[in-house]
Amino acid sequence: MTAPSGQGLERKLGLWSAIAVVIGSTIGSGIFRSPAGIADKLPGPLAMLSSWVAGGIFAICGALTLAEVASALPRTGGIYVFLRQGWGKVPAFVFGWSQLVMIRAASLGAIAITFSEYFWRVRTGAAPTLDERMSVRYIAAAAILLTGLFNIVGVKVGSAFTNLTVVAKYGGLLFIILVAFAVGLPQTGGHYTPAMPEGSFTVAAFGLALVSTLWAFDGWADLSYNGGEVKDPQRNLPRALIGGTLLVIAIYLLANLAYLAVLPIEQIRVSTLVAADVAQAVIGPAGVVFVSATVMISTFGTLNTVLLTSPRVFFAMAEDGLFFKGVAAVHPKFGTPWVAVALTAALGATFVLLRSFEQLADAFVTAFLPFYFLAVASIFRLRGRADYQPSFRCPGYPVVPALFMLAVLYLLGNALVQSSSRMPTLGVFAVCLVGIPVYYLTVGRRSGTAS
Repeated sequence: MTAPSGQGLERKLGLWSAIAVVIGSTIGSGIFRSPAGIADKLPGPLAMLSSWVAGGIFAICGALTLAEVASALPRTGGIYVFLRQGWGKVPAFVFGWSQLVMIRAASLGAIAITFSEYFWRVRTGAAPTLDERMSVRYIAAAAILLTGLFNIVGVKVGSAFTNLTVVAKYGGLLFIILVAFAVGLPQTGGHYTPAMPEGSFTVAAFGLALVSTLWAFDGWADLSYNGGEVKDPQRNLPRALIGGTLLVIAIYLLANLAYLAVLPIEQIRVSTLVAADVAQAVIGPAGVVFVSATVMISTFGTLNTVLLTSPRVFFAMAEDGLFFKGVAAVHPKFGTPWVAVALTAALGATFVLLRSFEQLADAFVTAFLPFYFLAVASIFRLRGRADYQPSFRCPGYPVVPALFMLAVLYLLGNALVQSSSRMPTLGVFAVCLVGIPVYYLTVGRRSGTAS
């Protein structure tokens, strides 16, 4: 099987660093920001928790599937490579196009805005007002550019920073959970009943809530972008993808149970800074400062990890002849794909100045789902090829990848059925599909083939 090799990049990421990339890419703003929106759509403890359980099942089904594909194709570019090998140049190019014009910039922007809001709260002691929103966006743009610089300086610098922030964010979130159960639960008795109030669950609302849940879980596949830089990838890529995803699922479920231990569902659904409100109720003002600092570290670390992983898509495309050749440049001193990193950071900084958190997060999830579907579905095509030799086999095949694919179809179908989300969804799809004529007018014309 031929694919972009990433030959200019060295394998420097060990197993722990690879696991840290999975956790660091995933735990960012979602677990601190998304519970309010999910609880608002599903205003019952059991209904809200069902969305998080479903999101965890979705993520582990995807991780198990891509762990197999990644073990057979441990190349720089990850999902781009899987699409290129499974479906050909056109879907791979459209994925890269969508990453360029929407997906990656939207992701960076949403994460950076959350970092900036908590930074503002720590600095001023209050959430930003409407008049201060533009200042918040400037801080967010600066954070994106700074983490981009870290990842230009070197993979070891970027991964070391990721390792440090992962310990801080996971430990900080675990501390909040322990305090909520040890101090808050005895005081309140928990807010787990009534488990399913009347009207708290509908299929349509569940689908919309699951989009927000998937925003919180997204990142479980990002390590695959660095497949060409992971040591002993046939062993370490599957272990890190699966192990990191399981650790994230565990901490997310515990966090939501901890939130409910302290706050009633009615308060969670209006709390945009739910972890801080939990800490305020249990510890007082010092708890708010601690949580705000934890979220700042979490989101800043995620920015760093996203800029460690996602620019490899543009690097691999350029190396494969589907993007400007200069984007495949490797820095002569630092050994990093510095042009690809700089391009990604610049796009993210631009987007964050133009769009709100909700617009960025929804656009990201909607645009990415079809490509997740195709990446997971590639396992069915690749398994039929003689030269496909994975070191890890997806347990539960073909049920596990099929469950993932059915979930994506449900989410996309639900988004199109709901009038409130139909036009934004169609708009996102339209921007992605523009990549098809762009391909045939540019690299497709040069190569004379779409294979």
